[in-house]
Formats: sequence, C-alpha cells, structure tokens
Amino acid sequence: MKEKQQLTKGQLHALQNKHITKPSLVIRKNSMKFFSITFLAISILSNSFGQKIEKIYLNKNDSTSNLYLTISPQEIKGYMFLIPSFYESPEHVMEQTDLPILAAEHGILTIIPTFKTGLASFGIDSLTQVSFKEILEDVHNRYDLTNLKFYLGGFSIGGSCALKFAEDAVKDDYKYRPDAIFVVDPPLDFIRFYNSMKRTLRIAPDSKLAKEDIYFIDRIEYEMQGSPTTAFETYIEKSPYCFTDTNQTAIKHLVNIPIRYYTEPELDWKMQDFGSADYSDINALDGSCMINELLLLGNKNADLILTKDKGYRRPNHRKQPHSWSIIDDEELIQWLQNLK
Repeated sequence: MKEKQQLTKGQLHALQNKHITKPSLVIRKNSMKFFSITFLAISILSNSFGQKIEKIYLNKNDSTSNLYLTISPQEIKGYMFLIPSFYESPEHVMEQTDLPILAAEHGILTIIPTFKTGLASFGIDSLTQVSFKEILEDVHNRYDLTNLKFYLGGFSIGGSCALKFAEDAVKDDYKYRPDAIFVVDPPLDFIRFYNSMKRTLRIAPDSKLAKEDIYFIDRIEYEMQGSPTTAFETYIEKSPYCFTDTNQTAIKHLVNIPIRYYTEPELDWKMQDFGSADYSDINALDGSCMINELLLLGNKNADLILTKDKGYRRPNHRKQPHSWSIIDDEELIQWLQNLK
C-alpha cells in the first residue's frame, strides 16, 4: 500500500481543531515557563557533577523539530534513547523523570529526540522511523559510540515508536540495534486502541475520554489510511504488537532482546477521573499480551512490571498513572547494567 505523506502543519492544525482544540496530552503554554526554569536548574546542577547537557539541531533553520537533547557523563560507557510521548518536548521529559541524570551518573549517555515529524509525531509511521535512524547515525558520528551498549526506552506513543524501531532493526538488519528495551504504558495494538475509543464514544459520549478519543480516531484513520475494517493489513503492519495477528509477525523479532513493559492499571482512579474505563481502555492489555507471547516464544528476559500509586506528574505531584514516574529509575539502571 502506498505510504501516506507527512501531515503538513496546516493539515495537523485542521485535524486537531475538527472537534476539539487539542488533545489533553498537549503541553500547556502556561507550563512552558516552568519547564524553562526547571531545565536551567537541571543544567546548572548537572554541570556541577561533571555532566553536560547539549541541544543539537540537524537542521539549523528549524528549532522546533529534527533535533535532540543529550545528557552526557564524563566518560561514556553506554547510551540510551528516551522517546517522548505525544506533544512532549525533551525539556518536559527532563522535568518528569530523573532517569537521564541518574543514567549519566552511571556512565550512560541519554539522547531525547524530537523527530522531523515534530512534537505531534505518531511514532510508528515511516517518516518518524526514518528520522529516528538519521538522529541515531548523527549521535554515533558525534559521540563515537562504537561497541557501546544501546538501550532504548519510550513513554506512551514514544514507547510504540521504540518497539517499532527495534522490530524493524532486527527484521531489516539495521547498522545499530538496541541491546535492551523498556517502555512505559504505550499502545501497541492499534486495532484494539481504535476499537476501544470507538466503544467509549458509543457508551460514554459525555466522558472526559470521549473528547480526546475523537481526535485520536481521526488521527489513526489518517495515518493508517482507513479504519481496521478498510485498512486491516496496514494496522497489522504498523502495530508493534497485534492480538489479531496469529502469526506474531512483529514481535518475533524481539525474542532475543531483553524487554520490559511498565504499566500502572488503576481502573478505579480512571473511572473516577474520566467517567469511563475498563480493561479494553488501557494499554496494559496490549503490554500483558505481548510479554506473555514473547515468553512463550522463548524470550527469557521479558517482563511485565505492574506498579501501584507511583504515577504522578510534576511539578504539582498530580496523580496520573500514565507517567514516566512509574519507573524505579535506580532499579532500571541496575537491570540494564547487569544484562550480558
């Protein structure tokens, strides 16, 4: 099937404003000042410990996309990509998690990209994946990472992006392939994701979820060139995992890669806060199925990590199970460094 072209800024703006101004995942303008102050404070603190924070632009004429932030240790012993969520900047990642600073203390270079497709990147689309490869190549050329361990993590749609990249890297024998993967509550099965949102609109049209779901249904249909009924094969091809795919086409490529799926499925909270929720609504369903199938396929280092009451957003400690904070940063670094 012919590949869909990248959304122009005008098309994306129109899609976002078709039903709602923007999805709730968008970083609000009134938070940006705080992010800037926090990021400056992190830079000063990091430099005092011998770490270096640098922002690199692949296109000098574009300061909003096609770039990456690095947090460098004094001596690089490995490197880690952290792929942001939908509408999440590298600075916002730095505000929400201490993982990059902790990683630098352990000799791991962290790279946080914004791809050519911008903050509204869909993650699993081919244009984003090509941009990922270009940034990875630039990082290697700039930092001389030959023979160092490559760790790959991502949050939400960033986790979808990370898994899609890892699968294609093995399938197509990329020059650089991750040695370990960890993802935080990403959607993986886009057939399930699409159908669950359609169901919410049917049974709970006045819920908080409904507004956001309208946007994402439109966006998924645009990226997939149709619904699961009209573009079934595209959904199978692009989904990092698909329950419907009995051939396990995508995840077979992850059998030999250590992988973790973090999730905090607090249904009671979601029902109270959003007015509608069940297991079909949460990404944990995808993660649990994928990890189970990987274990059955022979992956001896595939883990589903279920957390409770760890999901909070900074700066105001707002409860949100879908957050970077569900990772135990120190334990994750130990897991990565103990891998053979």
